[in-house]
Amino acid sequence: MVYMNRVPLAERMRPTKLSEVLGQDDIVGDGKILTEIVKKGEPVNLIFWGPPGTGKTTLARILAKEFKADFVEISAVTSGKKDVEEVVKRAKINWNLGTRTMLFVDEIHRFNKAQQDAFLPHVESGLITLIGATTENPSFEVISPLLSRSRVVVVSALSKEAILEVLKRAVKEEKAGKRVSKNALDYIAELSGGDARSALGDLELALSLAKKVDINVVIEASGRKMPGYDKKGDNHYNTISAFIKSMRGSDTDAALYYLARMVQAGEDPKFIARRMVIFASEDIGLAGNGALSLATACFQAVERVGMPESGLILAHTCIALSKSKKNRDSTDAWYKALDLARKTPNEPVPIWLRNAPTKLMKDLGYGKGQKWESGFHLDKNYLPDSIKNEKIFKASN
Repeated sequence: MVYMNRVPLAERMRPTKLSEVLGQDDIVGDGKILTEIVKKGEPVNLIFWGPPGTGKTTLARILAKEFKADFVEISAVTSGKKDVEEVVKRAKINWNLGTRTMLFVDEIHRFNKAQQDAFLPHVESGLITLIGATTENPSFEVISPLLSRSRVVVVSALSKEAILEVLKRAVKEEKAGKRVSKNALDYIAELSGGDARSALGDLELALSLAKKVDINVVIEASGRKMPGYDKKGDNHYNTISAFIKSMRGSDTDAALYYLARMVQAGEDPKFIARRMVIFASEDIGLAGNGALSLATACFQAVERVGMPESGLILAHTCIALSKSKKNRDSTDAWYKALDLARKTPNEPVPIWLRNAPTKLMKDLGYGKGQKWESGFHLDKNYLPDSIKNEKIFKASN
């Protein structure tokens, strides 16, 4: 049986109203931003920021429908300033007819500053309502004047449960319930990485390849096999643990290997970079104060660059941290300080260390002897009396 339909399944399954949208509970629903915008009946300029296949285009189309606006959709990949000018002409005609114009710009980050500037006067005047979609951080990719006139709405990657619900709806719509196994749907959802469009594409192709769709058909349709790694399962925690411990043990080869496994499995590169920032202070600490700056720069670079190039940045930082000398003195001191603070939360601060904003407090000895001088030190106990002999920080060398 050959499965044929001119319109792709992902397009046919696209929601047409907010109540049909799945997996975006932070922005759709009672009291949530998009629902409230629709309720108020006044459109606002929006920048949708999120991964591919999460419904950014769908949400824009739904909003245009709710506001009965003329919806114009362009892609920054294939459009230029001339296309924007054509949209403006159309918007002026709509304005005279009393119709709103809602312009959706997919991948708005691909437009350069001059192209983005072309929107600005028409956004300011209200001639067009702009909805931009981007997979990149808009703080770095969208010009400040546009950002200041828009609300940034984060569109999240869909959970596995939401993807499964999308797939079940599609199977029901296609009357293919008896043809697709539960395990196959589960496998497609795992492969999708939170991308509904990808999941529906895999399902559609699998249905065209076989009368009965199981995991093997899904593998054939998608062209890839699931790595032995689950972002929320044991392998996730085991692999990140192995990665950290390999860097701690200065085994660069092992650290790179576990890093590669996580990247290939679709782990969020920002999660990996975040763990390296922690590692730089926790395990390298005072042995290499530049490590924290490097790890922080890694996180910022990964956030700006995106995959797959971020793999190079992660590998560079992984090698540097693995090869660094290790020192946990600051980590041990911090945990000891936390423990001591938990045990003695109400010990009075020595009077001479206290703030003295009034004359009465000064007369009582608050802040006595303190001076605002570089390197100033009084030969007194800075800790509360009951713990004045405690040694929190101990240098190992």
